[in-house]
Amino acid sequence: MSISVLLADDQPLLRRGFRMIIEAEGDLTVTAEAGDGDEAARLARASPPDVVLMDIRMPGCDGIEATRRIVAANADVRVLVLTTFDLDEYAFGALRAGASGFLLKDVHPAELVAAIRTVASAGQRTDRYPQLSALTERESEVLTAVARGLSNAEIAAALYVSEATVKSHVGRILAKLGLRDRVQVVVLAYEAGIVRPGTTLTPPEGPAGPA
Repeated sequence: MSISVLLADDQPLLRRGFRMIIEAEGDLTVTAEAGDGDEAARLARASPPDVVLMDIRMPGCDGIEATRRIVAANADVRVLVLTTFDLDEYAFGALRAGASGFLLKDVHPAELVAAIRTVASAGQRTDRYPQLSALTERESEVLTAVARGLSNAEIAAALYVSEATVKSHVGRILAKLGLRDRVQVVVLAYEAGIVRPGTTLTPPEGPAGPA
């Protein structure tokens, strides 16, 4: 089954490179290209792709805002965000906006292709795990961070909340999902396609801000 991909990046050479990698795969097809977030949102609305490969930093409407618009217009479209630096503020911003995941721009071609396939199939996860729909936006962020191996202190620093607040979120996540511990959270997150092997977040330096 073919997976349609929309490329959104303000650098034509990068788009060309990604197109070559993607279209070398028999099951992937690039159906459109956008040079900025506004164009990406418009194209995704006019002809929804399965996956949008979205650069975070673009002139005008950036990738995070474009992601927010695309997901709001059609929740079935999966967005995979590309960033130059593995920074929490961008990674969490993209996830908060509705992205299914993020990758560094220098990702290995095989990992890029695997990620596209993974997020394309992730639409089935709410059918397989309906309890995920009970989580709030912040709880979903915390679940993703837990699944990526961040401690409560690191999550608190990344989200600018207190560690006690994170602990409360984790407790509610366990209760809502009927899980026993953080290990089961990680297992569910990988099985549901929320995170994938090899993707990590680097916690920021410095103390957490106020809750």
